[in-house]
Amino acid sequence: MLGVIDELLERNAGYAARFDGELPPQPAKQLAVVACMDSRIEPWAAFGLSRGEAHVLRNAGARVTDDVMRSLVVSVHLLGVKAIAVVGHTGCGLTGRGNSEIAAAVESHVGVDLGDYDFLVVDDINQAVQDDAARLRRDPLFAGVEVGGLLFDIATGRLTRLS
Repeated sequence: MLGVIDELLERNAGYAARFDGELPPQPAKQLAVVACMDSRIEPWAAFGLSRGEAHVLRNAGARVTDDVMRSLVVSVHLLGVKAIAVVGHTGCGLTGRGNSEIAAAVESHVGVDLGDYDFLVVDDINQAVQDDAARLRRDPLFAGVEVGGLLFDIATGRLTRLS
């Protein structure tokens, strides 16, 4: 019986056989998308993108963390990105949970005390998206870059502009 990683390698062999060659690292749409890691979201299909058109950065909650900022600086200043979309979604697993609840779940699984670790939980996904988009707009590193805050509806597949 194959493990999940071995299955991944097997599936990749089929992809590699059809692989259509090299693209430049600069995204053709000059776009970067910050989206949630939620497996129900297929960013390329959901946002009407093709391979090579955008940088897609994913994390829990689609949060604009310091590491996301680092990647976006590279996207903008080295790879020609001129627009950034911060895309939260309905039904996000970080919505309505507290740091202590998540830390307790981790501790119950592995016995590690996370103390006051910040999971960047979200009380209001719309507000979190707007706040993170505003953070980018205020930062002089992104002066002149178009920034949009969007919400993806898990039930309908529709995007709505929040800011």
